[in-house]
Amino acid sequence: MYRNETHANPSPRQYQGQNSGAYFFRHDFDGPAELTTTLAHALSDVSGVDVTDAGFTLYDYIDPDALDRLFEPDGNGARRVNGALTLTVWDHQVTVYSDGQIAIVPPQQTAQPMR
Repeated sequence: MYRNETHANPSPRQYQGQNSGAYFFRHDFDGPAELTTTLAHALSDVSGVDVTDAGFTLYDYIDPDALDRLFEPDGNGARRVNGALTLTVWDHQVTVYSDGQIAIVPPQQTAQPMR
């Protein structure tokens, strides 16, 4: 499920609640990837959509440059703390935290009536 672990290192935690699962990933701010790259790969892993697919873009949901700058260290090099941003991408609830954690909750699967 986690195809590109160099960018999206999943936390071993996954919880189930109310018939839905949340998937957790961790962005390494000291690593080579931008936050939006980690987010794109995490969404790809959860949704099954390949990031090289022409229809895969975050621009319709958020300004990637703004997201990359949002949680980067301040001018003195200090890490940002206690921040979070929640948005919806392809009906997935995505929360990005200032410590690099990314939580993705896929859309609810509605049960189809039996015939």
